[in-house]
Amino acid sequence: MDGDLVAVLRCPVCADRLALDDRTARCPRGHAYDLAKQGYLNLLPSASNGIEGDSAAMVGARTVFLGTGHYGPIRDALILQAGLGEDDLVVEVGAGTAYYLTGVLGLSPHRRGIALDVSKYAARRAARADPRIASVVCDAWRELPLMDGSAQLMLNVFAPRNAAEMARVLAPDGRLLVVTPNQQHLGELVDVLGMVSVDEQKERRLEESLAGEFERVGTEVVEETMRLDRSAVEQLVLMTPSARHLNYRELLQRVGALPEPMIVTLSVNLSTWLRTSSTPQSA
Repeated sequence: MDGDLVAVLRCPVCADRLALDDRTARCPRGHAYDLAKQGYLNLLPSASNGIEGDSAAMVGARTVFLGTGHYGPIRDALILQAGLGEDDLVVEVGAGTAYYLTGVLGLSPHRRGIALDVSKYAARRAARADPRIASVVCDAWRELPLMDGSAQLMLNVFAPRNAAEMARVLAPDGRLLVVTPNQQHLGELVDVLGMVSVDEQKERRLEESLAGEFERVGTEVVEETMRLDRSAVEQLVLMTPSARHLNYRELLQRVGALPEPMIVTLSVNLSTWLRTSSTPQSA
């Protein structure tokens, strides 16, 4: 992990800036966090121990499915909206394997990224995604372990949104890109496979969750038709929250009865947000 990236992180106990000393991140007050052998840094507060993140199986399925390129249109849309400078810092909340973050960083050797996720299994994958990325385990619902105003861009793709903390971490002229599924997303699979359906009030809840901290300045629909074989359908389901409540054997039976290829709709909203002028920054 790069020392310059650690320097924008802050201690989850006292909020002082961290510095890398060999393979240990330390703050001036003596709190220390060792780098895991897999390359990520665990800054999860003790009060968050035991919370559920993506399992090893879910992360594995995500790695396989995203590797097929079927969600490439989402990543491409994020790249087009990023508007990054050559040395900007991008933070992704709920980064998973850092698939989207890696794409947004592009080819500039000076851009840097920080992948935040509560899952250690995801953090392991993200740590190997790109040498420009620091992978950090944290709880998105608590204080993010980043210095005020440190990020020029924040990504939030199918992930939790802590508006106050994201606003604090984002630079005054920075942007937040949020990807949320809409009613058509994976519609051909939801009922037949027993997947979790998209909340009809998703957009209203998005507005409410960011109100007061951010203002929306644009929205676009990213929609494509995917042609999936049964293996791809299986991996797609197993990487989603639906995997937590589906019986695996029953899932395989249902997937086995699907036509091949299965025509499935990818349909998401990509919204762009700016901090409101009233958003405070701590001293």
